[in-house]
Amino acid sequence: MRLEGARMDLIKKIWTARKLIVVVMIPLSLLPLPLIHPCSESSCAYVLIVTAVYWVSEAVPLGAAALVPAFLYPLFGVLKSSEVASEYFKDTTLLLMGVICLAASIEKWNLHKRIALRMVMIAGAKPGMLVLGFMCCTVFLSMWLSNTSTTAMVMPIAEAVLQQLICTGIADTIDDSATVDTQDEESDKEENQKSSNNHLQLLDRKDNEKHEVCMLSEELSGLTFKPGFGYSKESNGYLPEAPISIPVPKKPKIRRDSLYPTKRDHMICKCLTLSITYAATIGGLITITGTSTNLIFAEQFNNRYPEAKVINFGTWFIFSLPIALIMLILTWIWLHFLFLGCNFRETCSLSKKRKTRREILSEKRINEEYQKLGPISYPEVVTGIFFVLMTVLWFTREPGFVPGWTSLFEKKGYRTDATVSVLLGFLLFLIPARKPWPSAFSSESKDDDDDDEDEEEDPLAPMITWKDFQRLMPWEIVILVGGGYALAAGCKVSGLSMWIGRQLEPMSGLPPWAVTLLACLLVSAVTEFASNPATLTVFLPILSALSETLQINPLHTLIPATMCVSFGVMLPVGNPPNAIVFSYGHVQISDMVKAGFGVNLIGVFVVMLAIMTWGEPLFHLSEFPAWAVMRNVTGSL
Repeated sequence: MRLEGARMDLIKKIWTARKLIVVVMIPLSLLPLPLIHPCSESSCAYVLIVTAVYWVSEAVPLGAAALVPAFLYPLFGVLKSSEVASEYFKDTTLLLMGVICLAASIEKWNLHKRIALRMVMIAGAKPGMLVLGFMCCTVFLSMWLSNTSTTAMVMPIAEAVLQQLICTGIADTIDDSATVDTQDEESDKEENQKSSNNHLQLLDRKDNEKHEVCMLSEELSGLTFKPGFGYSKESNGYLPEAPISIPVPKKPKIRRDSLYPTKRDHMICKCLTLSITYAATIGGLITITGTSTNLIFAEQFNNRYPEAKVINFGTWFIFSLPIALIMLILTWIWLHFLFLGCNFRETCSLSKKRKTRREILSEKRINEEYQKLGPISYPEVVTGIFFVLMTVLWFTREPGFVPGWTSLFEKKGYRTDATVSVLLGFLLFLIPARKPWPSAFSSESKDDDDDDEDEEEDPLAPMITWKDFQRLMPWEIVILVGGGYALAAGCKVSGLSMWIGRQLEPMSGLPPWAVTLLACLLVSAVTEFASNPATLTVFLPILSALSETLQINPLHTLIPATMCVSFGVMLPVGNPPNAIVFSYGHVQISDMVKAGFGVNLIGVFVVMLAIMTWGEPLFHLSEFPAWAVMRNVTGSL
């Protein structure tokens, strides 16, 4: 027994120190690789494997693991320290900073809440339409904000609606029980009254005797009716007491063992909460700035293929918007089928005659939340104008089919999407949050609850402060993205990417769609257990080398892999939105696995459909481009 106890204690200690063991043992166990083969390829491979293991195992924070190339590349002579440092701050970092400024303004002035509540009010309170309404507003917000921020913003609104739904359901159940009791009592009285008024005519015929009609009252004979029994004769010496059992319908009971009035209410809660995390993922696919993985792809692609002028905000939006719309509809249908059943007519009807009491109360609660926001304020108007202006300037910079506004400048190639983002973000630090003219909005109260005391005292307080920006700026993601750029630069300089490409030459017999499908399935499987940015950072150089070796347009594999890396939706650890939704306690891991598996298949199917149809003419995927040929020739030299 002592031996077993000591063994269990040892196992517990090892399990507690597992992360430290990984941090120490992985570099030591892989150290023979650069020592036995002292070349730049093996040294770069050593750094790449160590960083990838740290990312996948999360033995250290993701941002800290991204700093590994910063000191190992100079130590092994792969890149100079100054060259590595330049990889950690790129154009996409500035783009992200500008977007975070706008997101801080949206969140500070509750514009996101106004948009979400308005969309839900339009959709209505029918379960199916309620889910679809929340999905639409989440997709729209996630296009411009991070998936995590969007989920964190929308979930409290959804939770308030769900709590109203649950409270209304409990009240309805109690009312139904009281109604059944009242109906039983009324039916008892009616039957007793009928039994007292009914008379039995008994005709006694005797031999040649006068017929007598005897009217006997059941009330006088002592007959009564008791719930649960038949007619019984009170003990009067003539009829024995012989109760006859008659079944009475069971009354509906409130589920005392659950927080939900009925199983259907629990299913509605599951469906709505899961729909928000899936919608956040779908919305993040639409824009380059929607999620960090899109930024990683854009920067690595532009660094590896500088001559390729095909990836910008407009082309990405045109390609990904149909994907998001199809995924939105199919995901809604899948969740509806899984949790609400197939009766779409009942759960999606917009007719007022079909609304139940609880649906009317839910709509009332949503309207009350919207009324609390009051009339639209001056800061919300300014934020909305900046939001529209940033989108328009992104679209019109280089549309492709017509000259963009950058053609007005003499020097070409100096302005990017980050230029617009940083400019508008900078202006938000300057524009006052109060109207510079006399009060035109008389309905706007002076003592606004959302304003800080400092801003009430300072009439020139800006739309956002540095604290607002700092609170939302994901510096860990910035360093993580920089680490990915550093790894890609090391693979390029050392020749490791070309070596990997040569090892993948046996796959040259596969058609392009098969290579893309394998890449999508592999990436979507790995990202369930590892972070999305880390997974994509590891796979992008490998897939680029594979595409160059097989003479396939690199976009044919890189774009689908970038989108599929966001489909880590089966586990709470897959991405932060999953963890946020899971923390509310409405769903279990089994629910996420079951629903997420279907969403994963839907995503891979729609992405493959897109890359094989409208992606072909948009990116000219059927031919091996000249910019990829130049990169291949330069790398081989």
